[in-house]
Amino acid sequence: MKQRAKSKEPRAGSRGEGNPIWLDSNVASRHPAARVLYALCSMLFAISPGESAMTAVRHRTVSTNGITMHVAEAGEGFPVVMLHGWPELWFSWRHQIEALSNAGFWAIAPDMKGYGQTDAPADPAQYTMKILSAEMVGLLDALGIKKAVFMGHDWGGALLWQMGLRYPDRVERLIGLNTPYAPPVPGSRTTIALRDAFGLTDETFYMRYFQKPGVAEAEFEADVRGNLAKVFMPYTRAEDLWTFATVGGDGSGCLTRIQPGETFLTDEELDVYTREFTRTGFRGGFNWYRAADMNGDEVDGPKGPGLDIPSMMITAENDRILRPEMAAHMPALIPGIRMENIKNCAHWTQQERAPEVNALVLDFLKDLRQ
Repeated sequence: MKQRAKSKEPRAGSRGEGNPIWLDSNVASRHPAARVLYALCSMLFAISPGESAMTAVRHRTVSTNGITMHVAEAGEGFPVVMLHGWPELWFSWRHQIEALSNAGFWAIAPDMKGYGQTDAPADPAQYTMKILSAEMVGLLDALGIKKAVFMGHDWGGALLWQMGLRYPDRVERLIGLNTPYAPPVPGSRTTIALRDAFGLTDETFYMRYFQKPGVAEAEFEADVRGNLAKVFMPYTRAEDLWTFATVGGDGSGCLTRIQPGETFLTDEELDVYTREFTRTGFRGGFNWYRAADMNGDEVDGPKGPGLDIPSMMITAENDRILRPEMAAHMPALIPGIRMENIKNCAHWTQQERAPEVNALVLDFLKDLRQ
């Protein structure tokens, strides 16, 4: 593994060169005097709302497998690559970036294809697991990394297990959040299989609702901020996630029957998501769903079913879609896997229960600290 050189001292007003983050916006939102200091620091050092205290987040773009990818990173040491899901950004790993970098790791969080400042091809065929996995290898190559820990959530979790199957020589360990490992099944149709497993229909299952271009985009882009606030609900609103998954229960829309309410995000954190999705729209993220059934047609794809890489699976007690029981088979397929469950947590595990996730991750990786 290539070791990173020590970062140079950042330049005031620069962006993407290791800006010092001296004040947490969460603190600023609660203390009047801190708000003034935060505002001044933001003007002087171009701090993005929500970036955490004492962590210098560096930003860069790399070329990988024919696309340009935006990467946020912090720290030095053994590399940990974090793969976000829908509808998220590198920013979804902000708490883990701080914890890992402070503990002596090189925390790396890209905007995945279709999101944020990374390229977002219009063709869903560019979002198959084969292509997405090759892009992760290209990311490692661009950063000079031979082997890394991979951690993934939601769609990033699905890609995580694919990395273990396809490129085991580039993977040190795997940490999955919410998304269980599913062995490859040639000819399978993921969205249809899950629809049937839940006893739903094309009209009442979100993955099928997302298939028709333009329909879901119109719903979500009609009120970007309000709809994202409905998506990022705490575990106390877990039933709203099932309303989302069943497209309102009647096919009327994922969010039409969800009432506005509490989100676990601060206003500043919600601003980050709102700004990016207002700029990019949601098509790139939906293309991951539109490519899902194409994966079954891959010729000479990975076989499985077992996966022989040190792994940890973290489930969330109140996730109504990626339910903990869906991961029950994993110890039979991944020898020695560490299974953990976080209580009082719904789907957005690394954001809603960051301290618990960070403690588990750091314990699992403690022998790799530098």
